[in-house]
Amino acid sequence: MKGRIVIVSGPPGAGKSTIARGLAEQSEAEKAIHLHTDDFYAYVRKGFVPPWKSEAMAQNVTIMQALATSAGIFARDGYEVAVDGIVGPWFFDPWRATAAEHGLDLRYVVLIPSEAETIARATARTAPGAMTDPEVVRTMWQAFQAYPPPPSSVFETTDETAVATLGRVRRALAEGRLALPQG
Repeated sequence: MKGRIVIVSGPPGAGKSTIARGLAEQSEAEKAIHLHTDDFYAYVRKGFVPPWKSEAMAQNVTIMQALATSAGIFARDGYEVAVDGIVGPWFFDPWRATAAEHGLDLRYVVLIPSEAETIARATARTAPGAMTDPEVVRTMWQAFQAYPPPPSSVFETTDETAVATLGRVRRALAEGRLALPQG
């Protein structure tokens, strides 16, 4: 049986990694994996461009294609795949192509705390390599306002614990909601 791909997106500090990890760990599927987008960016050893810069677009598209392809192979072979990363509407094409190629169920979750809460969460992070620059975080938060995701996929999480958010996301998935609309 094929698995599904659940993309957990949002700006830095929104809780993407926590929720995606929780989805994988609590999955009812026999096999589940958490793919952390930041890891794919860390694989670049020469020619890396910070992904929030405009000149990084070609690099970002390549990384999204590699990530979507990897997720597709896992899902095709029966894994439930929880992907966390900044996957805004500007990056849907590789995911839709992978889902179509393998006949996969593709779901999309966007965690959006308020701008102030997003910046507070991001700047408080201590994990190595975590994005903590408030101006970059603000820019990425604003990108989700300028290019809004499908409203049915958005979870406003400003005053919510990660446990509560995970519960809401799991219920929405169990109810068959959060399908990424076809373009």
